[in-house]
Amino acid sequence: MRDKLRTSSTTVVLTASLAMSPLLPAQVQKAATLGEILQRLEANLNRYDTRLPSLFCDEEVISKVEPGLPDQNTVTEAIFRLKRTPNPDGTTSLIESREIKSANGKAARKQNTESPTLLDGAFEGGLAVVSVNQAACINYTLQRAKKNRPMDPYTARFATVLTSQDSAKCLLSEKSTGVAIIDPTSMEITHLEIRTPRHVIQPGYFYQSAVVGQRVITVDYAPVALNGETFWLPSTINLQVTQGAGTFHKTVWSFLATYRNYHQLQVTSRIVHENDRHVP
Repeated sequence: MRDKLRTSSTTVVLTASLAMSPLLPAQVQKAATLGEILQRLEANLNRYDTRLPSLFCDEEVISKVEPGLPDQNTVTEAIFRLKRTPNPDGTTSLIESREIKSANGKAARKQNTESPTLLDGAFEGGLAVVSVNQAACINYTLQRAKKNRPMDPYTARFATVLTSQDSAKCLLSEKSTGVAIIDPTSMEITHLEIRTPRHVIQPGYFYQSAVVGQRVITVDYAPVALNGETFWLPSTINLQVTQGAGTFHKTVWSFLATYRNYHQLQVTSRIVHENDRHVP
């Protein structure tokens, strides 16, 4: 089963110029409003979309289906790559790929290792779920902070408000709710959780009804230094899809990915002059 959390290239590079009022340190000013937080998240998202360099890192993925046969489950070690790729319209997209090094402790013989569960697009579209750009698709509410604890993280809850008019622009195409935990100093998302009660696992066709189940995606972010700048990137991504919850025929697909050792992906070249060539 392959799950996606993906955004279009027009969302990856936001071209709108948004006015932003810088927030003073939390120790000397009142708590930020929801509008101020969304503006700061938008500015951080713009920087991520335009300045994050191509990168690679170590990825470990544990993919399971329960109940299921033991040989269906996989543990893969891979080199994960996120490459900034230009589009014909002048924008760029962040394209995910991976080179599988081993599967279940053995050297990988092929790159299309069959796993019960896969998730794509979290690097490309995850942070954009809580943004000004998605305000027409998602309703955001800010959980009231405690006055005696001004340095506590902000908690923003959200729920989709999908309409046919705006659906093409919406990252979440199914009715969902979620929560984002936001660091008050950097105004970066440190934890994102998305719950979809009726996620389409398999579309219906002819006389076959669609297969649906509950989907929960969680992403934890950590600061990473790349090219002299700090970006908040996934440290863990967890996906669970449950079909038949509360019945005797429950099936759970799970995907747990861990990311570490981030590095900038660089391509170098060297010009060889005619006089430098070795002639036998």
